[in-house]
Amino acid sequence: MFRRQTETLHDVLLKVLHKQGLETPILQKRLVEAWPTVAGPVIARYTTETYIYNQTLFVRLSNPALRADLSMQRQVLVQRLNDAVGERVIIDIRFS
Repeated sequence: MFRRQTETLHDVLLKVLHKQGLETPILQKRLVEAWPTVAGPVIARYTTETYIYNQTLFVRLSNPALRADLSMQRQVLVQRLNDAVGERVIIDIRFS
């Protein structure tokens, strides 16, 4: 009798995504989608655009006062967003 080496479907999918080079884009999309939840509904209302480039999340806000306030909380937001995704996807946030 022999034992089969079994893996969970989650592990198999992660391996396939990693092998195909799709793991990072999916994590980036999840992080961008997590912005309204992490930032909150008021900040999300003033957010006009979010995208990731070179491990930096760029957030365009329509309120200059909010932009200045969030700039002081960048590291906390980076940590919360990475925690929401479960991986270290971004290292900085830029507000414009």
